[in-house]
Amino acid sequence: MQAEPKKSQAESRVGSHEESRAASLVGEEHEVEIGPVAHGGHCIARTSEGQVLFVRHALPGERVVARVTEGEEGARFLRADAVEILDASKDRIEAPCPFAGPGRCGGCDWQHAKPGAQRRLKGEVVAEQLKRLAGLTPEEAGWDGTVMPAEGDKVPAGQVPSWRTRVQYAVDDEGRAGLRKHRSHEVQPIDHCMIAAEGVSELGIERRDWSGMESVEAIAATGSQDRMVILEPRPGARLPLVELDKPVSVMRVEEKDGGVHRVHGRAFVRERADDRTHRVGSGGFWQVHPQAADTLVKAVMQGLLPRKGDMALDLYCGVGLFAGALADRVGDKGAVLGIESGKRAVEDARHNLAAFDRVRIEQGKVEAVLPRTGISEADLVVLDPPRAGAGRKTVQHLSSLGARRIAYVACDPAALARDLGYFRDGGYRVRTLRVFDLFPMTHHVECVAILEKGAKDV
Repeated sequence: MQAEPKKSQAESRVGSHEESRAASLVGEEHEVEIGPVAHGGHCIARTSEGQVLFVRHALPGERVVARVTEGEEGARFLRADAVEILDASKDRIEAPCPFAGPGRCGGCDWQHAKPGAQRRLKGEVVAEQLKRLAGLTPEEAGWDGTVMPAEGDKVPAGQVPSWRTRVQYAVDDEGRAGLRKHRSHEVQPIDHCMIAAEGVSELGIERRDWSGMESVEAIAATGSQDRMVILEPRPGARLPLVELDKPVSVMRVEEKDGGVHRVHGRAFVRERADDRTHRVGSGGFWQVHPQAADTLVKAVMQGLLPRKGDMALDLYCGVGLFAGALADRVGDKGAVLGIESGKRAVEDARHNLAAFDRVRIEQGKVEAVLPRTGISEADLVVLDPPRAGAGRKTVQHLSSLGARRIAYVACDPAALARDLGYFRDGGYRVRTLRVFDLFPMTHHVECVAILEKGAKDV
């Protein structure tokens, strides 16, 4: 018998690599007891072998069949969906949205939970992050543990508040508008998004053919009738004739530079908050919930208690929401410096705050611009950083300015808790913490922490 040809070293390495590659566990099913909620819209469970599962569409205390959606042998954890509920929680309801559930739209995390239960779960996540990353109990943070709904959002089980004033629809290969599935590029076509604000739904985006488009973003301003759509064409595609059910401005994302350019109508929408109209250009940041801007301004001003003549900083200032509120309250003898990295947002902020002589807006990253200003002290500071938080270097700099109070607005409790630990190292203590449910049906919350120099021991 002829001997098999000897494998080359390269072939041997390839074979060895293939043999050592961990096997995928996607599709495996496990009957598990669901443990506590975790940050990210899922709960924790363990397989009979002890491997950690992050399970979506489940609630604490339930017994479910969990099907693995991501992970392989030897992984630290697996992701899974609860595909069968064996023992349901008293907080479980039938998801109101027909597109919610395992393998469907990834936009909502808690459609299957009663509204009050959703807020309790979010509160548990915030408390866990505070304890784990900042070493703070709710009492030490001046927080009573509640997550407050926005005005008008306290609805009965089975109803969904329509709050999302900005919705980015993905477009599938057949030109249908939809939303991405969880942790996927795959599109779930929809005929209506239940959490979309009325001003978005009335445009009729889902009823149009968007062939050639990658995405369609719809914006419905609060306090004005301004509507905008931002179209992102696929490579080489031409823009369609946009005929929607309401008048809109049309913008286009350019393939070459990713910039957003005007096609038709205004290049901005007018948003109303704190008794002031704000111009917000395409791509500029504005809170998505119609009540969010006013809710957060009120919480920040109540916490800071600005005085006439104060010198204040507004960091990551966007189009100037907090800077304008501060300028109103510190008066002609006070001063406000805002720092924002986005060029268009800075242009809008300067426009929005043109009536205030003692407000200055600087463009650039906070960590680079703030040291260059030469400012060595301030009375008040507001910071509303992106999801990643401010970070140690920026917090250290702010701690050196000796501000009487600091307001930290955060959309991620983990980043907030980490930065609160850095502020503690700089001599600041949390005076109060308020948590708002400004993203119903999702796992997201908005927090406002008020800090004082040496306010309390932790």
